Amino acid sequence: MSDHAGLWTDYKEKKKNRNSVCLGKICISGAEKTDTIVKNAVDELKKGLMAMVGLEPEIVYEDHTVNSSTVCSSGREILDSEEYRISIKDNSLIIEGKSPSAILYGVFDILRTVACEKEVEKSYAEGKTVRPSDPLRMLNHWDNMDGSIERGYSGDSFFYENDEIIINERTRDYARLIASVGINGVVINNVNVKSAASYMITDRYFDKLAQLGEIFAGYGIGLYLSLNYASTIEIGGLDSADPLDEKVIEWWKIKMAEVFKMIPALKGFLVKADSEGRPGPFTYGRTQADGANMLADIVKEYGGIIIWRCFVYNCRQDWRDKKTDRARAGYDNFMPMDGDYHDNVILQIKNGPMDFQIREPVSPLLGGLRKTNQMLEVQIAQEYTGHQIDVCYLIPEFKEILAFKTYCREQDDTVADIVSGKTFGSRYSGIAAVTNTGNDFNWTGNYLAGANLFGFGRLAFDNDLSAEQIAEEFIRMSISADDGVVSEIKDILLPSREIYERYTCPLGIGWMVKPATHYGCSVDGYEYDRWGTYHRADHFGLGVDRSDKGTGYALQYNEPNASIYNSPEKCPDELVLFFHHLPYTHVLHSGKTVIQHIYDAHFEGYDEAVRLSEKWDSLKGKLDDEIFENVKERFALQLENAREWCDQVNSYFFRISAIPDEKGRQIY
Repeated sequence: MSDHAGLWTDYKEKKKNRNSVCLGKICISGAEKTDTIVKNAVDELKKGLMAMVGLEPEIVYEDHTVNSSTVCSSGREILDSEEYRISIKDNSLIIEGKSPSAILYGVFDILRTVACEKEVEKSYAEGKTVRPSDPLRMLNHWDNMDGSIERGYSGDSFFYENDEIIINERTRDYARLIASVGINGVVINNVNVKSAASYMITDRYFDKLAQLGEIFAGYGIGLYLSLNYASTIEIGGLDSADPLDEKVIEWWKIKMAEVFKMIPALKGFLVKADSEGRPGPFTYGRTQADGANMLADIVKEYGGIIIWRCFVYNCRQDWRDKKTDRARAGYDNFMPMDGDYHDNVILQIKNGPMDFQIREPVSPLLGGLRKTNQMLEVQIAQEYTGHQIDVCYLIPEFKEILAFKTYCREQDDTVADIVSGKTFGSRYSGIAAVTNTGNDFNWTGNYLAGANLFGFGRLAFDNDLSAEQIAEEFIRMSISADDGVVSEIKDILLPSREIYERYTCPLGIGWMVKPATHYGCSVDGYEYDRWGTYHRADHFGLGVDRSDKGTGYALQYNEPNASIYNSPEKCPDELVLFFHHLPYTHVLHSGKTVIQHIYDAHFEGYDEAVRLSEKWDSLKGKLDDEIFENVKERFALQLENAREWCDQVNSYFFRISAIPDEKGRQIY
């Protein structure tokens, strides 16, 4: 175990299961013992059990024939290549799967059970079968080759330094870390591909990328690269990136043949085009489908896929035009081409129509598109949710998103159904997260921010897990197994997202952050909204009219969601100002007026943040000193931030509305 081992793969001594008979002999069935993934799985199993319970198990391999209908010793058919089953037979644990990755995930299930101090015999007495919810479970790194990370809050990149790729023991530990929670794909560079990264598809970096891909492959993880759409110009010497230009197509054919030959483990590319200054097919009067399909047709020969981000909008629009609405952009740009994308293209859709705000409606593209492969994109890097300083456990939000009913059909219509591939029988689908890792010792800066990385992987692998279950696993595996401590930290994590929402941007307002950094309050500060505030506040009310009388965005949803969002009387309180410009005196479903809700939410949010901090202080002496001090230091910063938000927002809206707080609290 190196000094950079993952928090939940840095196995610590456990008292339970020391006398477990079935841990002494473990049978692996369904994969060759010579396979690299299986070897890594067995090494992990031996290392983990020795560290935790002082036992090195005997490993036995069953003869098998891998085919499309592998049958467990229990007689149950294993249907999916990543599905595994763990059972007990003749005082032995049996891990069965149809692929090496399935065996690896089964091993981590056992280690997680021991680490959480659950009884092994009881956990697997009836047999346990797990099939991943989502085929693709990916992390998107926004790492730059100079070592910086766009929206990075836990140190610098561990992939790059001074335009060079780093491969060391931490690289392997990272693969162990994310494989242990079920991640099977990683994009290692920023979607905003800078000049140095354009050269990643040249012979300067092929050797290192091949090595990195091999390490990842040994843990069932596919390697992906973000691609500069204009590489034909940037490094190819052409004067065009027109996807229908024969010279452009030929250049990409030659380049991709070279790239896939030199990087055997490469699985495909992520592309951001025509947004925030990134080049794309719109420059040449072509569609997004034209651009994506050109690349997809070329990489298909090598089994590659193209993941095309739907984050396409004009950030230089004139926001004085009340019909101009960034929220509409994704739907407007991609719905007309539904069905035009080739079968190895996946559209990657942000969970909301804007940009990872603390509260947004689910993007109408999810449930709008019906003939196109699609995957959900969320953000665990806390760009707008506290920078991994403020505690903001995001798994409850992700659960809400996955459970959202899109009404795209009578059944199997939730976001979870769609991105699993179940709804439309998609060939490729899944979920991706902009990750929150860096070269800080604990990977995520704030120890509690590790719950979002851990939680995303676990939730992507098993959508049925609750936010509470995931939080408890994380705490027991990385902080403490003491029942009292676990309970206290769960009480910090589980309400933290709603607390952050209360002291920052309630009712779906969004933004109001300091430009560029996106941390701290600046009520009128959103950088692209230079001709008027995002929240559209005046002396009479605030919010953006996205109804049929405004931008019409609400009507992009299927019914009955469209009618619900289109009506200020029906719209849920938590999103009402996202969809409607309302008077300060408008009465919400809660019975409060809009202005009183703003006052109450910010005062209460700050008080609740103080309560979370005090709860953490009560754990002094019950935790590892480094963990305690790390989080305590960040709570001090969080309280400063919460106080600033409370004071600035309440003061701003008191002055602009001239309506006092009905509870008589002083607002400056």
